[in-house]
Amino acid sequence: MARSNNSFIKKQKADRKAKKKKEKFENRLERKQQETSGKLEDMIAYVDEFGNISDTPPEPPVEKDDKKRPKREDERKKRED
Repeated sequence: MARSNNSFIKKQKADRKAKKKKEKFENRLERKQQETSGKLEDMIAYVDEFGNISDTPPEPPVEKDDKKRPKREDERKKRED
């Protein structure tokens, strides 16, 4: 009698599983061999006001001049007059 198809499928599954395990192991070795600096400066990324990511820090924000706008107390006095 001929061998059942079931044993053939089991053998194919085992071969695929072994192949996948071997590929994972090779990928793991490749990642370990890659040089990483591990410096904090290399890992930091900055996001600007528009949501773009860059390696350089953003410029400090420009402070607004408060003298142009009157204080709230002055506004109330003007409204009452």
